[in-house]
Amino acid sequence: MIISRFNILKCFFLISLLFSTFGFAQKKFVLVLDAGHGGSDFGANRGYSDIGRVNEKDITLAITLKLGKLLEKNKDIKVIYTRTTDEYPSLTARTNLANRNKADLFISIHCNANDRSSPYGTETFVQGPDQNKTNLEVAKEENDVIFLNAEDKKTFSSYDPNSPESLIALKIQQSKYLEASLTLGSLVEDNFANKDKRLSRGVKQKNLHVLRLNAMPSILIETGFISNYDEAHYLVSEAGQNEIAQSIYDAIISYKNLKGNISTAETKPEEPKQPAEVPSKNDFRILLMSTPVKYDEGDPAFKGLNYILTIKENGLYKYYYSTTNMASIRDNNLKTAKDAGFRNAYAVGFIPNQTLGTGYYRIELAATKDKLSSNSYILNTLKGVDRNKEKGIFYYTYGKYNSLEQAVENQKDLEKRGIKNTVIEKVLK
Repeated sequence: MIISRFNILKCFFLISLLFSTFGFAQKKFVLVLDAGHGGSDFGANRGYSDIGRVNEKDITLAITLKLGKLLEKNKDIKVIYTRTTDEYPSLTARTNLANRNKADLFISIHCNANDRSSPYGTETFVQGPDQNKTNLEVAKEENDVIFLNAEDKKTFSSYDPNSPESLIALKIQQSKYLEASLTLGSLVEDNFANKDKRLSRGVKQKNLHVLRLNAMPSILIETGFISNYDEAHYLVSEAGQNEIAQSIYDAIISYKNLKGNISTAETKPEEPKQPAEVPSKNDFRILLMSTPVKYDEGDPAFKGLNYILTIKENGLYKYYYSTTNMASIRDNNLKTAKDAGFRNAYAVGFIPNQTLGTGYYRIELAATKDKLSSNSYILNTLKGVDRNKEKGIFYYTYGKYNSLEQAVENQKDLEKRGIKNTVIEKVLK
């Protein structure tokens, strides 16, 4: 049978019409770019004599628009922005936008800051429960903006990221996307470290509200510290913003190629998946160093690392960095510590809520050569403070706790009362 050229073209036209009408056409890779903060929420900000006021909201928008421009050159990628001007979309609106468009990825761009020291470097966060933080304290630099918007305040008012119910919900909701988020985050941080020659502080897991309700792999990128003089200048520069945007773009393309076009199950059969990572029964902390010297929070000895837990044991102060019950996050935290210069760092497992068989934990309030005066704030605020003298040093301690978690909670309570730079001491008897 002879088929005319006209009939062949007619068949192609009908097939194309069917694909477009019934949704059989190839699904574009949908990517939501979120420029952090905006409008009345300036985010982190610092003033410098040579470059003026540096606002996080301006840097995040500039990088986001540069990244979007690169991505829009790819015909199979659809870019959606949570904002393209100096406005503040609620965190709820940002999440709803991504979910409504069935996005394949959600990427939020931010900058870091620290008032106590001048750390530097990049870090990328994926959503996940942090069982040793309470209420909204984890990532409060980002989460406190929920009170700027009535919609967010209503949505998050009853959310406690550390309640058992919330933790279970978070684990179920995020397990599907955690592995993909970690993959993308690692690609981003690898590019920052290897291509841009910057310090990567690794990929970390935190309870960030802007990621919490996303039904897709999601990451939040801290592109550098505005509070660090050199990084602030890098972040506001055209060259620095272009370099950051290029590294994130390259990571997205690598991720897309690695994962395929991430089509939905309706348009492409799912490939066999690796089992989701199972949380460990232990909490892992990274031991940075053990020394008889006591360092306060933000000391340069920590080389810019935050989330330090200090435990004194047998006269030595042991400094632990971060905590997680996920092996992949543990490995990333260890890499971060070693990249920062702690070459002998290693992971230590802690059994949550373990009660000491013998001994107890207490809180070391102060260690000083001279006695605290009778009108000392510590002595006037707390009752039952013990004082011991060892090798010419007066040690003031408080409380007696059966588990590390109890000691940590009471240490946080002391911080709220203005008693800071305390140390948890493990007493074995």
